[in-house]
Amino acid sequence: MAIKRSVLVTGATGQQGGAVAYALLARGHRVKALTRNPHSDAARQLASAGAELVVGDFSDTASLIAAAKDADTLFLMGSSKGVGSEEETRQGIAAVDAAKAAGIGHLVYTSVANGNTNTGIAHFDSKYRVEQHIASSGIPYTVSAPVSFMENCIAPWAIEELRHGVNSFLLPPNRSQQMIALADIAAFVVTLIERRERVFGKRFDIAGDELSGEERARILTQAIGRPIIYQAFPATVAREKFGEGISGMTAWYDNVGYKVDILALRRDFSEIRWHSYADWAREFDWSVLDKV
Repeated sequence: MAIKRSVLVTGATGQQGGAVAYALLARGHRVKALTRNPHSDAARQLASAGAELVVGDFSDTASLIAAAKDADTLFLMGSSKGVGSEEETRQGIAAVDAAKAAGIGHLVYTSVANGNTNTGIAHFDSKYRVEQHIASSGIPYTVSAPVSFMENCIAPWAIEELRHGVNSFLLPPNRSQQMIALADIAAFVVTLIERRERVFGKRFDIAGDELSGEERARILTQAIGRPIIYQAFPATVAREKFGEGISGMTAWYDNVGYKVDILALRRDFSEIRWHSYADWAREFDWSVLDKV
């Protein structure tokens, strides 16, 4: 059995941090869930599941140090959504410094696959700057770098189209893209935390499947039980949904894209039940499409 850890989870009331928190609890680890609002529904659900809620904010270093008290591990994630890439970097660096001050013994940072390859994509580069600070901080660390989420098809910017039978993204219909299920990201992070010293100083790009928009549409059609087609976002719609930097991001996805060695990942982390896109689609509760 793995040593039971005390893990401070940032982003615990969001989709990725929440998945990590619940996966840690399922494995018997102690979870300290960082939240700005302990009275939110997501926070209350975590508390009911056994997590300890701790109030803190990336803008308040003292609150982060206090939240990390008695934790031996930190799961750190950030997002540029709503704050911008520069602020994401600033918040990430502040959290790393707080972790060092608190004496955290292992920091697991969630970044983005291929984010260390000078993509020129703002929200990739912002995460890599945090990675660089982590590497120079002296804290024992590991980087988990996932590709796009399988759950993106039911994200706020995509779900309305899916309700009308359309799965949309940036790429042409026949261009393949690597994807990963949130459950697999969470399971991978838990594995890193449990492997601890064996993964110090390592960076892992992670993915679960690779397929085209057309292939995803066929899988969704079967899983949902209604016809689904795939369409690439027109340039004007893409800019509206994702911002002005979208042209560079689209070009990168189309001409370069994620480069995860999925077979090697499955071999080296065979304890994880990696989901194919078909696995994920079969198991997902599609009644969400009926909710308005």
